[in-house]
Amino acid sequence: MPLLTADSRRDMEIRRYPLLVYAMVPLASLVLQAWLPRLVGRYDWFDLPLVITIYFALGRRSPIQGTIMGAVMGIFEDALSHHAIGVNGISKTVAGFLAASVGVRIEVENHIIRLLLNFALSLLSSAIYFLTYRGLLGLALDWSWLTELFRAVGNSLIAVMLFPLLDRAQIRE
Repeated sequence: MPLLTADSRRDMEIRRYPLLVYAMVPLASLVLQAWLPRLVGRYDWFDLPLVITIYFALGRRSPIQGTIMGAVMGIFEDALSHHAIGVNGISKTVAGFLAASVGVRIEVENHIIRLLLNFALSLLSSAIYFLTYRGLLGLALDWSWLTELFRAVGNSLIAVMLFPLLDRAQIRE
């Protein structure tokens, strides 16, 4: 039985999607993330651009593409919100890179693994956001780790429901 290396395994299992999916899904997540706080008020229970970044990074299995996806999503999210430009970009860049790196090494088709990865990466993204905001910018932040724990749970539940729907849009060869 031949042994599969990380590169050959990644090349075999890369998910491909129509260009419209690559364009519209991230755009829709950014618009919803910017629009829902104006509609609902305090909207802190999930982060759609992070969930979409994790999904595409896991599917493409390329740390470079995951990093770029995270950076673009984070910077656009910052541009559409009241945050300092680049703070979400930094946290989502790290999350995209780690998601793609994990996707190369382990099988991420299991729903429990996806749930745990989203939970861990959501907490990590929140911690990086907090440390960047406080450490680099030196600004005070209204922060609660309990809220971030609930956000991580919300992101994980959204991901478990959203990932199978997005899986149906992939191109099958």
